[in-house]
Amino acid sequence: MSSIRYEDAVPWGRSFDEYRRMFRLTDEDLGKKIIGAADGPASFNAVMKREGRHVVSCDPLYHCSGDDIRNRIEATYHSVLAQTAANQHLFEWDEIESPDALGELRMKAMQDFLSDYDQGRTEGRYVSGKLPALPFENGTFDLAICSHFLFLYSDNLPLHFHRKAVDELCRVAKELRIFPLLTYRGTPSPFAAPIVDYMRSRGYEVSVEEVPYRFQRGGNKMLRITRSHDC
Repeated sequence: MSSIRYEDAVPWGRSFDEYRRMFRLTDEDLGKKIIGAADGPASFNAVMKREGRHVVSCDPLYHCSGDDIRNRIEATYHSVLAQTAANQHLFEWDEIESPDALGELRMKAMQDFLSDYDQGRTEGRYVSGKLPALPFENGTFDLAICSHFLFLYSDNLPLHFHRKAVDELCRVAKELRIFPLLTYRGTPSPFAAPIVDYMRSRGYEVSVEEVPYRFQRGGNKMLRITRSHDC
C-alpha cells in the first residue's frame, strides 16, 4: 500500500463494546499486551487507558494531527452515513436500529478517540505505521487484533498482501484475531480460506470462530491464528 493521503482517509471508529464482542475479548485477554492494527479512530484504546489497561494502536492515520483527523471526520461523516443508508440491506438492524443510530454510535466512539489522541500519541499508544511492515520487535505483543481492514478490502488488497500482513502480525504477536471475514460488499472474502491453509502449512493453529457481534449480514465470524510451540 502507498502512504496514506490525508484527502483519501475515511475515519470511521468503532466502540470498546464492539471490539469486545467482535474479538470475543475476555477479561483475561484485556490484561494482555495488545496491538490493534488499522484501528483508525476507534475508542478501544481510550477506554482501555481509562480502565488502567494498555493497548498500542497502529495505523497510518496517526501520522496526522488530531485537528486534521477531526476535520476529516467532519468532512466524510455524512457521506459514509448516506452510503450506509443506501445499502441497508447489507446490515442487521437489531441492536443498532437505524443509520442515524449508527451515526451517533460511531461519532461517540470517534469523539472518545479524539479526546485521548494527543496524550496517547505522546505516551506511545497511538503509533503511525502500516501493514505489512510494523515498527515493532518480534514477539512484542501477546495479542494482535485487526478490525475491518484485512478481508474487508479484498477487491483492493491482493492475496499476497494479506499473506504478508498476516505474517507480520504473527511476527509481532503470539496470537492474531481478524474480524470480519467478509468484504465491504457483504460477500465472503475469497482470501479467508487460502490464508487458513497458508498459516496451517506454516505450523500455526488456525480456527474460524463465531462471535457475539452482528452488524454486517453473515458477518459474525473471526479468524484466530495462534503460534504453536513448534513455530
